[in-house]
Amino acid sequence: MTDVWQAHMDHEFITKDVDATMQTMVNDPHVIHVPVATGGRGWDNVRNFYATSFIGRSPQNTKLDLISRTVGEKRIVDEFLFSFIHDIEMPWILPGVEPTGRPVNIPVVAIVSIQDGRVESEHIYWDQASVLAQIGLIDKTALPILGATQSRALTDAAEPLNA
Repeated sequence: MTDVWQAHMDHEFITKDVDATMQTMVNDPHVIHVPVATGGRGWDNVRNFYATSFIGRSPQNTKLDLISRTVGEKRIVDEFLFSFIHDIEMPWILPGVEPTGRPVNIPVVAIVSIQDGRVESEHIYWDQASVLAQIGLIDKTALPILGATQSRALTDAAEPLNA
């Protein structure tokens, strides 16, 4: 089960191959990036989303660092750090936002359903306020937004936590 999910992600981020990515999926998949409601439902919509808004629409320096993986009977839950320099348009995470050149580092949770050895669905979650703060669109000093501190809190035991 984890092999098909890893192949799926490799096609998304390494080979950047839409058709190969789609071959890892069931005939009626859905992908939802919950914070911004991007993605698609059904083969044609998911393929269109991958081709126009997602695959090849992440900066060259994009990095995914797995923190934890939980594997159930039909689901995989990944917790990972996602980091990049916002130097290209990224309609899947920042729709309508021009590149800012700023670094972003966020924790992400992916809940992936597997059916008959293929990816059936992806529900992807992250803190959009943290993304917007890191690219300078929200003043995090006026709001309870942590920015990249969220990622450090997960990976650095010396990072102080809020009381």
